[in-house]
Amino acid sequence: MNRILDKIQLSEDVFKMRVEAPLIANERLPGQFIILQISDDGERIPLTIADADPVAGTITLFFQAVGKTTHLLASFEPGDQIAHLVGPLGTPTHIEKVGLAVCIGGGIGTAPLYPIAKAMKAAGNCVIVIIGARTRNLVILENEMRSFADEVIVCTDDGSHGRKALVTAPLKELCERSPKPDIAIAIGPPVMMKFCAETTRPYAVKTVVSLNTIMIDGTGMCGGCRVTVDGKTRFVCVDGPEFDGHKVDFDNMMRRLGAYKDHETDAHHKCHFGLGLPDLK
Repeated sequence: MNRILDKIQLSEDVFKMRVEAPLIANERLPGQFIILQISDDGERIPLTIADADPVAGTITLFFQAVGKTTHLLASFEPGDQIAHLVGPLGTPTHIEKVGLAVCIGGGIGTAPLYPIAKAMKAAGNCVIVIIGARTRNLVILENEMRSFADEVIVCTDDGSHGRKALVTAPLKELCERSPKPDIAIAIGPPVMMKFCAETTRPYAVKTVVSLNTIMIDGTGMCGGCRVTVDGKTRFVCVDGPEFDGHKVDFDNMMRRLGAYKDHETDAHHKCHFGLGLPDLK
């Protein structure tokens, strides 16, 4: 059992939790994730480790309440226990000094981007961070990114904060600069990562994406997280979560992500009724 130490609600559906997990905190590296179950018979979901404190023995998780399990997790309070929490899983981000690194976070994807961007800066890179969200209230970790990044660009769909633009607009501008970025790292919704990769492709800028697919065991045995990369089958939980964005078949991945949509919607409705939340339209 892993005790929740504190919970902060960052927006209507986005939460930050600090959880006791001393063994994971001691071993975790940027880019890795955990799989948790809130109860013995609960769904297993992956969440990226956004931060860790080996001395305190804690890890920090960010999540958006979009499905049954994340809504139930959002109802937990400090002192409550998470039944099962396994990690660190996945291949850590390859961190090295390359020159100019552009780090792009979309929505909740800004959370897993944070430790990577911070590590890239610590390795001696010039780091430019682009944060994208639908509206001002969904922008997260802006101040934390500004504490170390050389430049932070905020984009919102409605123009309520920063630039009214998609993240691909400033990314394209940066690719057109001289010198151009040496690497781009994009984490966010699949369609956002797809178009970030398409934006950098004409400029031959190496682009790394972090995939969040259907995942059950986290060890490569179930095959639920499989994706096609460079025409070959890869498993996100053990071969990733990071891949060359120019080689990922995003269209195939997005079709697979929708495979259980009806089941997820049904479970989501039942969860809302069980928690006494308004019906979903």
